[in-house]
Amino acid sequence: MKIKLLSATLLIGAFWATTYAQTLDKAKLDQFFDRLSEKNKAMGSLTIAKDGNVLYARSIGYSQINGTEKKPLTATSRFRIGSITKMFTASMILQLVEEGKLKLTDTLDKFFPQVPNARKITIEQLLWHRSGIPNVRREQNAQENVNTIPVTKDEILALIVKTTPDFEPDTKHSYSNSGYQLLGLILEKVTGKPYEEALKQRITAKIGLANTYLATGTIDVSKDEALTYMNFGDGWKPVRETHPSILFSAGAIISTPNDLARFIQALFDGKIVSKASLDQMKTIRDGEGSGMEPFTFVGKTFYGHTGGADNYGAWVAYLPEEKLAVAYTTNAKVYPVGNIMSGIMDIYYNKPFTIPALESIAVKPEVLDKYVGAYSFPGAPAKFMITRDGETLYAQPPGQSAVPLEATAENKFQIEGVLVIEFDIAKNQMIIKRRGGERVFTKEN
Repeated sequence: MKIKLLSATLLIGAFWATTYAQTLDKAKLDQFFDRLSEKNKAMGSLTIAKDGNVLYARSIGYSQINGTEKKPLTATSRFRIGSITKMFTASMILQLVEEGKLKLTDTLDKFFPQVPNARKITIEQLLWHRSGIPNVRREQNAQENVNTIPVTKDEILALIVKTTPDFEPDTKHSYSNSGYQLLGLILEKVTGKPYEEALKQRITAKIGLANTYLATGTIDVSKDEALTYMNFGDGWKPVRETHPSILFSAGAIISTPNDLARFIQALFDGKIVSKASLDQMKTIRDGEGSGMEPFTFVGKTFYGHTGGADNYGAWVAYLPEEKLAVAYTTNAKVYPVGNIMSGIMDIYYNKPFTIPALESIAVKPEVLDKYVGAYSFPGAPAKFMITRDGETLYAQPPGQSAVPLEATAENKFQIEGVLVIEFDIAKNQMIIKRRGGERVFTKEN
């Protein structure tokens, strides 16, 4: 009887494991990324790992394009990961709390009393983007792009000191890069080490991330760092690079998707911070944790962060219940990164997913000519110009360069993931739709 019962138990267990085992459709993932590559909608690298074991890795596109010479992206290509840097910064700050070198209740005046509201702003509020410190930027010089010019840490601090708070601390949430730059400066003060050294000692060397470090200079292709590009339908063109000193502890780390997957696995395995600190990072207020964000894919709650700068993009997401890490890095955002991640998750979980055609349609030049002209918006003196070159329509916002538009219908055009433009000939109007809403422009005669 016991033998039969044991056999039945084993059989049920085997059935349960078989029923819930995840079969990864690698062929469909390949088809999805092949389509993105063929249609010039993305360049980048993906890693899917479960409990530290890589299940799938793929790279498409190029890290460097020089005329007809193209260097393909590989699993070792390194990318700017933007705001995913904040996960590293928050982790190191919480390490200092665990070591008794900081308290979450410590106020900013302990380190930088010259910052407005310093006596009221706590470390905790900086971590959760509840400090009221606005994002600061240098004034734009008409002759040059200031984002390409290095900035010192003293200059960053001086810019923050000159700002007016957006709100009183802890009264609301507002994402603040400047707040995380201050956390980086606090980290340096408390440890007595530059951020890049603290990062190496406290995280990368500790868990063996050989391809993760703070960028301190311009992109170095000799280190397999990927340059960034954009494609508006007329080939890959380089995008101007923001100097990493401007991003600092809020967004200047370089990494690979494999390293990001290993980092977030180590974070949830308790190898970087304690469980109590991790629970704090996962505590969500107004949609934001401490250097961490929640994401919902296929009805499941993942934790991680997104990042972006210039035309780089990055996303790392972790599902604790399944020890599943998904990390995607790109040096060419065309098709929205969020759509790519959703597609990856649908395929992983064998949900219905149709690989997008990503086809633009051809519109006859005589039709395009009906849309060409100057468009105005009430209260805005500058004109929005629409021009045609061959079979391509171009949009030129005031004071900017013209960019090609992709036709999705005879009267509807887009810049993938940025905006949609719809023309209404009968009303002599152009409607521009963005995430924040839409504006109606009138064509001038």
